Amino acid sequence: MAGQDDAGSSSAAPAQMDLDFSVAVERVDSWIDGAVRLLPNLIIALLLFALFYVFGSLARRLIQRHLSHRQRENLGEVLGSLVKWTLVLIGFLLAATIVMPTLKPGDLIAGLGVSSVAIGFAFKDILQNWLAGLLILLRQPFEVDDQIVVGEHEGNVERIETRATIIRTYDGQRVVIPNSDIYTNAVLVKTAYSLRRSEYDVGIGYGDDLDNACKVIVNAVTGVDGVASTPTPEALPWDLAASWVTVRARWWSDSRQTEVRHIRSDVIRAIKLALDEANIDMPFETCVQLLHDQTEEVDGDRGAQREGWPAADGKAPRPRWKAQSDSQPEP
Repeated sequence: MAGQDDAGSSSAAPAQMDLDFSVAVERVDSWIDGAVRLLPNLIIALLLFALFYVFGSLARRLIQRHLSHRQRENLGEVLGSLVKWTLVLIGFLLAATIVMPTLKPGDLIAGLGVSSVAIGFAFKDILQNWLAGLLILLRQPFEVDDQIVVGEHEGNVERIETRATIIRTYDGQRVVIPNSDIYTNAVLVKTAYSLRRSEYDVGIGYGDDLDNACKVIVNAVTGVDGVASTPTPEALPWDLAASWVTVRARWWSDSRQTEVRHIRSDVIRAIKLALDEANIDMPFETCVQLLHDQTEEVDGDRGAQREGWPAADGKAPRPRWKAQSDSQPEP
């Protein structure tokens, strides 16, 4: 019984935990030894990375300064950022190989192959707009302060950024257009050239002297301030309309929108006053209505029925009521 009690008491006693810190101390000591061995490499890697970062910042500043002298600040900002971060990435890869000699940049890039595809799909629009913005800045189809039309939007180009082009509409609104839309669609650059041609149609009476009217219009347009002398203004007979003869006036002026609008207003005013002074009629639209009896005796006879008036031979057919009364026998 005593033996059983001793056995039961020994089995019921809690297990003792052997706390041996020597393993943990040894592990920490190995970490410290490894850090000490890597410390020179780590210092060299940090210095190399810092050196590449400084070179990248310096290259960005030089590119921006060079392109600013050529009036291409936006291109300098984009290219400068691209060169800077490319150098920073190269410095990071070289620093990583110094700290971990077994690491090869080629293996790292290969390992990122699948993930880079996923990243490319995730940032497709951003990368597409960035590349389109870079191509726009390189090829320069338009510049800052140009007046362009993109789709339904028209205004002055304020800034070309890496993601979008910002234009200010003529009524003072800002429109942000993605660069990919601009690069893949037609863009009308209204200030690509210094002069732009405008035109306006004027109607004169059929009884007026056409040659004299054209001469009066040309003289009126030529005398307006802001109209270019070369190419010379023109007045061309353009259409024989129902109520007037159309004369198209054409002239050249500064391509800026405000100049085009104001000069157009002055031209219209000058033409009106000049034609009034020359007693040249500018008629209203005239409509002529022909009324005739639609109950003629030939109605229904497609070979003789008329839709106009008078008859071609000068003899109008009798009204149906008269034909019917003449055919009735007398009582």
